[in-house]
Amino acid sequence: MSQDITVKLTGVDKSYAEGGRHRTVLKNTNAEFPARQFIVVQGRSGSGKSTLLNLLGGLDLPDRGEISCNGQIINRLDEEQRTLLRRRQIGFVFQFIHLLPTLTVAENLGLPLELNQVEAGEARARIEQFLTEFSMLDRMHDFPDQLSGGEQQRIAIARAVIHRPALVLADEPTGNLDRATERQVLAVLEQLPEAHNVTVICATHSPEVAAIADAVYQLDGGGLQRV
Repeated sequence: MSQDITVKLTGVDKSYAEGGRHRTVLKNTNAEFPARQFIVVQGRSGSGKSTLLNLLGGLDLPDRGEISCNGQIINRLDEEQRTLLRRRQIGFVFQFIHLLPTLTVAENLGLPLELNQVEAGEARARIEQFLTEFSMLDRMHDFPDQLSGGEQQRIAIARAVIHRPALVLADEPTGNLDRATERQVLAVLEQLPEAHNVTVICATHSPEVAAIADAVYQLDGGGLQRV
């Protein structure tokens, strides 16, 4: 039986103008990212790693070709359909942690569940389950500014998977962390595919992050090649 594919790119082109220059991110790119793997995308600054993640998340559209997520061709969907796809099937983790400062840890985790109309009792149970798994149950009622940077990023990762997506897109998730904290966050990221049945695609410069990957891709000059 062939391996399940979460994300597939077929003949994808993407370029944009920047500072009077024409920059090619992808050129006739074909790639398949299997389910339940940790995939790392590397590339120099400005190579287009964030643009690639935006394409995979339906936040941007290719100039040509097709991108599918969990069987749905993203660039054939209208804006509302892409929003629903992101809400239900995709989680995001960023370098700059976007927890809402006026909400508690539990309330931040509850947001994607509320958007997906998860019943209140089920939502409470799932929040407690995830906080226990991420060793953060005692911080349930704290606000983000009461947490360390590593704790904030662990909550951000939990929020990205609590609604049970097929895909998590992570953009430099350890970029603002010191080495010791990075190792703690990596331990959480590494277990996501198996523990939560999710494909993780992570753009990073970090060799420590690449070291835990099932596959590493290099993005350079419009090409996306496995290394």
